[in-house]
Amino acid sequence: MPWRGSKDPYRIWLSEVMLQQTQVATATPYYRAFLHRFPDLDALARAPIDDVLHAWAGLGYYRRARMLHAAAQVVAREHGGRVPDTAEVFGALPGVGRYTMGAVLSIGYGRPLAVLDGNVARVLSRLEALPLAVKRPADARVLWTRAAALVPARDPGDWNQALMELGALVCTPRAPRCDACPARRWCAAFARGAVAAFPPAPPKRASERVRRAVALIARAGRVLMTRREGALLDGLWEPPGVELADGMAAKPALVALLRALGLPARLAASGERVRHTITHRRIEVEVWRGTLTDAPPRGSKRVRWVSAKSPEVAVTALGRRLGPFALAAIRRAESAPRTRRRVR
Repeated sequence: MPWRGSKDPYRIWLSEVMLQQTQVATATPYYRAFLHRFPDLDALARAPIDDVLHAWAGLGYYRRARMLHAAAQVVAREHGGRVPDTAEVFGALPGVGRYTMGAVLSIGYGRPLAVLDGNVARVLSRLEALPLAVKRPADARVLWTRAAALVPARDPGDWNQALMELGALVCTPRAPRCDACPARRWCAAFARGAVAAFPPAPPKRASERVRRAVALIARAGRVLMTRREGALLDGLWEPPGVELADGMAAKPALVALLRALGLPARLAASGERVRHTITHRRIEVEVWRGTLTDAPPRGSKRVRWVSAKSPEVAVTALGRRLGPFALAAIRRAESAPRTRRRVR
């Protein structure tokens, strides 16, 4: 893993943020590309948020990128560009929780702080045969206490990385490699022959069905996109769309949205449906074709034309799924006969 062996707090910080909710194999190429674009904390702090989100596009959980960018700006502005080395100061930065604080300060600065992620929690649960799930707050408090008690004063960063990788590579959720585990002799769950029972599986969150309609409007090889707002996808781009309540007709809702954005358009149903899933939300998207009846407003920060083949902005996962439909809309727009204006 390219971040192992580094003592650069910025690189450690970036890797730990990327690895939250993301597998190593997925995060690795993003990590390399992100560092190529933003090689140090000052470069990240100076970059516009749109550039940061573009570099993050496809990795998901974009709030991580926004918080990392905001924290980098605080460090550049208030700490001379040096990542703080104390828990009190570093832990006060935007987006820095107890896990990130422990990982960065123990690996980067040798501070004897614990880490607790899903991998570490699984190792601790099995070692002591504790029926504790890290996603339950009361259980997490017990696991944090156990993790903190084990951290050595010498080389705490190496210890924490070893625990994380033991859980990621050996003590895996399914089919753990107990025969290769260096902690097997002390593992209470292994001694009981009940490794698979620990930790207990948390209850699954019920899925939510969502209806959405989008309008694909194309021109000169580009597709019209709007900037999303809200906690989940704030700052990302996708074709203009609207969520539909039960029984709500798509066309009037889309027309109203487009008018509010200053985009008067004619719409026609394509008959296409796209199914898309984000965590527990199962989204069914109706795809509509649109033609502007007037020019879009100039200088709008919420609307822009984006290349369908090589987007220059951060596009949502749904926006990327709609790429083939957008290209088809572009081909239709380019092949449509042009009407001549009558000269008076």
